[in-house]
Amino acid sequence: MKLAFCLFHYFPYGGLQRDFLRIARECISRGHRIDVYTMNWDGPVEAGFDVHIIHSKGFQNHTQREDFVRQVSPILQNKHYDLIVGFNKMPGLHVYYAADTCYQSKARQSRSWIYRLTSRFRHSVMYEEAIFSKTSSTHILLLSEIQQIEYQTYYQTPSHRFHLLPPGIARDRIAPENSADIRNMLRQELHIKPDEFLLLMVGSGFKTKGLDRTLLAYSSLPSHLKNRTRLVVIGKDNSQPFERQAKRLGMANQLTFLGGRDDVPRFLLGADLLLHPAYNENTGTVLLEALASGLPVLTTDVCGYAHFIKEANAGVVLSSPFQQCEFNKMLENMLSSSQHSEWKQNGINFAIKTDIYSLPQQAVDFLESLKK
Repeated sequence: MKLAFCLFHYFPYGGLQRDFLRIARECISRGHRIDVYTMNWDGPVEAGFDVHIIHSKGFQNHTQREDFVRQVSPILQNKHYDLIVGFNKMPGLHVYYAADTCYQSKARQSRSWIYRLTSRFRHSVMYEEAIFSKTSSTHILLLSEIQQIEYQTYYQTPSHRFHLLPPGIARDRIAPENSADIRNMLRQELHIKPDEFLLLMVGSGFKTKGLDRTLLAYSSLPSHLKNRTRLVVIGKDNSQPFERQAKRLGMANQLTFLGGRDDVPRFLLGADLLLHPAYNENTGTVLLEALASGLPVLTTDVCGYAHFIKEANAGVVLSSPFQQCEFNKMLENMLSSSQHSEWKQNGINFAIKTDIYSLPQQAVDFLESLKK
């Protein structure tokens, strides 16, 4: 097949971008041709597909997206692709990979009516409606059942157009036989003593992931725990607001930002607890990567993959609505708990026997089924 993949931005450390890359690789391995259209590409381009940069104009994100769609639409029509696959919401797609939550649901629940009068709101709803309205023919590759309920609430999308995929983490995330050695080496590099705790947050978009909540919980720990606990944050985002928050809370020396990294599995093996108190999270792939690594998780139930943590009994999932005091207390309890070994083994066992890997394969299976 001759395929067009569209996404607004590519950078190596975003969850949507990693899924795009895995699906693209699977397509190429099956002999399909892929052209990628994007506004910018940050990182090396892999062999096997052509990247076309669309230089979009506009002073705001939504005006840049509008210009991108205006420029790319005639190109897509003239090239006569078998399928046009979008990883962001835009008109003209045959298939949409639903990496994002329902915009209208989020805007109506967390924004005032004044926000809903803005051009940004109108633009975003228009692009969402182009995919999910009853009159659209776009197929939706779904990552979480929660998504379908939200989209159908606002757009009455017919159920037959939703296609639920399993998660798609790499199998090398399962804790290897030498995981203890990797853990010890990492902790030595970071100067973490055997009786100290290493807390970990992973993900770009620090605000959405709840880093402010984590800093508040960290600062609330009793002294005997706080003084022997370090927090490492991995991800690509502006850290300055959170560095200032940490300084106000008197914990700047115990917080380390490492930016985006390619060696996240080492940190999953070396840490004692993954914190992910997200405000909203379509999936939360890092939850599964932590589970497979044997790293206990403390997260919120708004994450699409949080139910896997419950099913595996590999940590704690906090119920909505989020309460900061509850999160603070649970962090203290988990650091003091004797269940760490149990959570660790539960997660590894679950990862061995459960399909949390085949997203790319099943996504491409579906694309191929549309052209049979």
